[in-house]
Amino acid sequence: MTTANDKQAKGTGFNPLSRDNIEALTMAIIMAVMLKYFIVEAYKIPTGSMQPTLLGNEDTGIFDRIIVDKLSYHYRDPERWEVTVFKYPLDRSKNFIKRLCGMPGEDFQIADGDLWTRPDERSEWKILRRPRPIQQEVWKRINPADPRYLAWKPIDSARGWSIDGRSKITARGDGAVRLPADGATVLDMYSDGYPSNMGSLLSRARTAPGLNACGDLRLSGEVAALAGTQRVVVELTEGSRRYSFELPGPAADANARPKISAALGNEKPVDAVQALAEKDWKLTAGKRVSFAVQNMDDLLQLEIDGDIVATLEIPRALDQTSSYVLRVEGEGADFEDVEIWRDIYYTTGTKGRDYRIPPGHYVMLGDNTLDSHDSREWMYANYSWSGPGSEGREVRGQWYDRSNPVRVNDAAGPRIFFRDEWGELHDFMEKDAKEGARTPGPFVPRNLITGRAVIVFWPLTWIWPGDWGNDRVPKVTRLRWIH
Repeated sequence: MTTANDKQAKGTGFNPLSRDNIEALTMAIIMAVMLKYFIVEAYKIPTGSMQPTLLGNEDTGIFDRIIVDKLSYHYRDPERWEVTVFKYPLDRSKNFIKRLCGMPGEDFQIADGDLWTRPDERSEWKILRRPRPIQQEVWKRINPADPRYLAWKPIDSARGWSIDGRSKITARGDGAVRLPADGATVLDMYSDGYPSNMGSLLSRARTAPGLNACGDLRLSGEVAALAGTQRVVVELTEGSRRYSFELPGPAADANARPKISAALGNEKPVDAVQALAEKDWKLTAGKRVSFAVQNMDDLLQLEIDGDIVATLEIPRALDQTSSYVLRVEGEGADFEDVEIWRDIYYTTGTKGRDYRIPPGHYVMLGDNTLDSHDSREWMYANYSWSGPGSEGREVRGQWYDRSNPVRVNDAAGPRIFFRDEWGELHDFMEKDAKEGARTPGPFVPRNLITGRAVIVFWPLTWIWPGDWGNDRVPKVTRLRWIH
């Protein structure tokens, strides 16, 4: 009987090139390849096109790493609102990641900062309401370093009030405060949506004033009312409308209930509409309560301690100018951890706002509509040229200003470098080429959708030196599920 020691003595020990080892290595490689291409894959987010859901920005130094599920779409079709990875139809050598917003066979519209759908041209447009997990993902926290939001401004008495920045307010007696402090509207600032003070890190090119008024707003915080307080009210304005979210105070009637009121201003009908909570409830003197109010996708919601207690549908608003107001009637209340948010204001882009989506195709949009190369912007350039070996060839690929095509002057004259939809690079003399009409290409075919983003796994902690003048060093952990 030959033992292992005998084999080693004869020089027949471990051999890295043995058949068993080669087979094991081959199987490991095959399994790794199958895992990557058919089950899961890791990606790094290079840009801010999906902010705030996914971060990728050189100014802040944050680049999310995500895990993508590539197995699910082998068994089912993608669903609306999923964050998908797909091959870019205009250059299939690239992978893109966007949120799936438009579904096959529907009419799809971007208007008034919102998304709309209808089954056919004979039907009325209906706003697309995002489910609650998606809402929580896409709210953009308004940059705390923006001068217009540094502190609340008294607008109605508030003589006994003390204001500490925008997150802490001590209210004594009747009064009200407002944001933005300059009396203007909430705008779609690029710097909104970043954790902590990261919006302050963005380059000047990223901090230009917003161009669009945002009517979809959210305010959250904690409140502790004094015994003689009749009510605490948060108001969100939208054009001439005023949406009031009322928390009855300790001094309110015993059968008082939280409620939402919508005064539609100059619109018809002009009568206010209301929604009451199902149960009697009022603030308890001295007890701290968390609350949140919001207007998103033409639906008003009032939350108390994390539960939605009242909702109210409102008609489409054409005027999006907006603001936040905090109002107290009675003895007073203390507010802490007050935070303000705005929704994505979807811009229409250069291709118009209406889409008829063919069967088997989808519309993809970035959550950061101000910096997302998505369905709204995709345009094909078309070229044909003559010359040796060309045989009258015609190709198409993405048209992207200063990136594709590229015009270069050489000794023989201007030369065009153009990458087609398959990722192949062509070069030809400009004098031999003919550029056809540019054509929109806003849709992603089903077969190009490869996976679904499921989790951010890195960075676990991210530290920058100091906090812009403060000694404390904040940490940002990005470990989280993606909705």
